[in-house]
Amino acid sequence: MDIHQTLKAHFDSHDDITLLPASHAIDAYGGTTFSDKQLLTGAIKVHHKRVIPLVLSLANSLNFAVHPVSSNKNWGYGSITRDSADRPVVLLDLSGLCKISPTSKELGLITVEPGVTQQMLYDYLQENEWPHMVPVTGAGPTCSVLSNALERGYGITPHTDHFYACTALKGFLPHPNLCEQEYASAVSALDKTSEDFIDKTFKWGLGPYIDGLFTQSNLGIVTEMTVRLARKPNAFSAFYIQVFDGDNFEDSVNFIRTLLESQSGLVGSINLMDKRRLVSMTCQNPNMHDTPIMPLTDEQVNSLAASKRLPEWMIVGSIYGDQPVVNYVKKYIKHHARPLGKVLFSDSLLLKFARRFATLPLDFLPAFKDIKTQLSSLQEGVEIMLGKPNQVALPLPYWRNPTKQPDKSNLLHPADDECGLLWYAPLIAMNPTTLSGFVEFVRRTMLAYDLDPFITFTNLKHDCIDSTVPLVFDKRDPAQVEKAHACLRALIDEGCEQGFVPYRLPVTEQARLDKQTPFWQSVDVIKKAVDPNNILSPGKYDASEA
Repeated sequence: MDIHQTLKAHFDSHDDITLLPASHAIDAYGGTTFSDKQLLTGAIKVHHKRVIPLVLSLANSLNFAVHPVSSNKNWGYGSITRDSADRPVVLLDLSGLCKISPTSKELGLITVEPGVTQQMLYDYLQENEWPHMVPVTGAGPTCSVLSNALERGYGITPHTDHFYACTALKGFLPHPNLCEQEYASAVSALDKTSEDFIDKTFKWGLGPYIDGLFTQSNLGIVTEMTVRLARKPNAFSAFYIQVFDGDNFEDSVNFIRTLLESQSGLVGSINLMDKRRLVSMTCQNPNMHDTPIMPLTDEQVNSLAASKRLPEWMIVGSIYGDQPVVNYVKKYIKHHARPLGKVLFSDSLLLKFARRFATLPLDFLPAFKDIKTQLSSLQEGVEIMLGKPNQVALPLPYWRNPTKQPDKSNLLHPADDECGLLWYAPLIAMNPTTLSGFVEFVRRTMLAYDLDPFITFTNLKHDCIDSTVPLVFDKRDPAQVEKAHACLRALIDEGCEQGFVPYRLPVTEQARLDKQTPFWQSVDVIKKAVDPNNILSPGKYDASEA
């Protein structure tokens, strides 16, 4: 079946749809950061949600697979799985759905479509003078707000859990008898007013909670989401604790746990980054032009860290509230963190003086340029904490990219730029000894596969900690690509044996899940009920065979 010609016959006169044949679809959407380009039979870009039922109905009748994406920038995780049924595979591009609806400016409730990016939402809030923050992530300004919430992503602003901040959603189920009607909650169905306001204020609705089935799944296509935004604080300060003595790691973990518990609601999530990760943020890779590219030696790490005055560990967090509250928490941090190392605050006189000093025309001095670069990174970090999207974290995938270096004056696209990146994202018990064991495990495993072990812990609550470990490699080198995938499998398999359990998986690893457990068998029952022809993203977080 020539699916492109068939789609043209159905949609050629439709202004709300743009069709791409296979070659154009693969060029536009097939790129990843961990594989050759994904094979596609074609692509459909929709410009209004009313055409989605037509696509789903046609997929059911003609038996082709549909893979919806929003911005298609799920770098390091991927969005498209292989269809074991060997059917035509059509990508459904939802980026043209970029409507922003002001549900309530006073309450900070806003409704967005899949194509709304972090930058679009930020610009809207600025232009319309909303006193609220975008739920930003390190993925950057061009990435979808809605999709990150559906992947159960998180950030460092006050509403750290982005799906928890989702109060309502609407979408379409793939079932041939249901796909022509837009799904909405029972509250929305009961509400006879035109505003549909109550549904958008109460997350849990009435009856079984179905909205959650749309997250990390292939059970439906979400066409809009209402998000509760965090209000900009009256006062704010970022804090940085430089832990120069590696023996203070476990005490640092205890400090973070106590701080998050005792100052809950005032302190956002906290990042804890190791020296290698800090080096990757502030230095050029000295091994970039070696063949093959090898990880930094301990001597190189120590030398680079010394040249930039980087600590063994850096604790980074944020304080939100009225000024007396912020002052109190700063005093608390100063007192309790002093034994760990050097404590700095973004609103301190020292950093204010340093920022003014950095405006002087002294770029001819290497040391001055280093200070200026580090201050720029600190400022970008502050912007992220205040809900302003930027590209502060996006140079990371370029660490082993010898063909292109990141220029943040332009929009970065790691997949288009042939960067090699995968993510290992386990949840770990908030226990200092356990976390020390995790650090040793990651460093040992990754170095065995010739990869740089960059470690960041994100502390969401006092009892919940996630580690985002990037596997960065030279994508031009097939041996490095193979090693990266093998390393990820080793991290997942051995990590699970030790209780380090992923909360999110790249599409390459989803097929390796044990599909015989009661959980995945339950998912299989639900999938067969709502998608009997298995047309929607087959293989994505489900029990079907790869």
